[in-house]
Amino acid sequence: MLAEIDAAAETDDFYDRVCEGLCRLTTMERAGLFLYDRTLRTVRAVGSAGVDPDLLEGVEGTLEETPIAQRALASDSVAEASKVLEREVPARYARFAGITTLTCTPVSASGRWFGVIFADRGGGRFELTEEERGPMWTLGKLAALAASVERATNQREAARRLSERIALIQQIHERVIQRLFGLLLALGSEDSLPAEQRAMCHDEVREVLHELRTALGSSLAPPAGRGRASVRQITERVAAYQEGLTVHWQEGVEVPAHIEPLAQSVLLEALRNADKHAKPGSITIRVERSDGTFVLEVVNDGVGPAGMGTGLGLRMASLEALEHSGIVEFGPVPPDGWHVRLVVPTSDE
Repeated sequence: MLAEIDAAAETDDFYDRVCEGLCRLTTMERAGLFLYDRTLRTVRAVGSAGVDPDLLEGVEGTLEETPIAQRALASDSVAEASKVLEREVPARYARFAGITTLTCTPVSASGRWFGVIFADRGGGRFELTEEERGPMWTLGKLAALAASVERATNQREAARRLSERIALIQQIHERVIQRLFGLLLALGSEDSLPAEQRAMCHDEVREVLHELRTALGSSLAPPAGRGRASVRQITERVAAYQEGLTVHWQEGVEVPAHIEPLAQSVLLEALRNADKHAKPGSITIRVERSDGTFVLEVVNDGVGPAGMGTGLGLRMASLEALEHSGIVEFGPVPPDGWHVRLVVPTSDE
């Protein structure tokens, strides 16, 4: 399993193997590994053993409403609970799948909390032995190592994509912008252009458009793959845990399948920026269709005098939107707001 850590970010069943190992080395019969999603501020199931993965897919919660997880992470030790489970985990899961005694293993390393592993014996009360706590704690560290590798891999991938987009911007500047500037000077002249020069300008515009399409087609990497949660699921999850957040989703509107990854990217980046650069009292997410276009907009208040700046993540999303003939707008909204807006045509017209 240690040899597989480098590939953990690309191997869906690695965390399943951690859970299987925990059950094999202890008397536990069921285990579920949950990692914290910093953007959605909730946990997501990434691995399981002895339980249907689809059953865990809908399990969500926060650290604040899960005291047993707080104790396990704060003490860096395996915690267990049998009495009054509704005070240890969200009340909606206190009798989940017949649980009577629940164990919680911290997934943490170097003071960084990544998540927890919940496990039980499939019902019935019991007490853990020291011989069981050791392997459980060790497997929690292994999962934390894999999670840190996964996070580092995602960061390297983001850096690589950013480097590609910087190269694309330079290419567009060298091959397109300079030629457009020359055309602007020619067409902006007060003197009327003869037919021959107008034809030359026409041909130059066509060449510039060809250069732009070539640059976008060869240099722009495809957007990130679709995440586990859809745009609708993300909005529902955030609305459940984010105070002051409202969602206005136009009836009958769905995110077109081909732009789902792009829409996810824009939505998550807008939420991250609001959390990082502002102190929002309210956040509004709007999803609608307007004049043959799909529109996703995120508006938040709480922006300081310096504003939120122009994040590289949104600039990257803007380039990805060009592949779909769309645009990403972002900027201040008086008096102290900020908005991010994705607009993509839904037809060929």
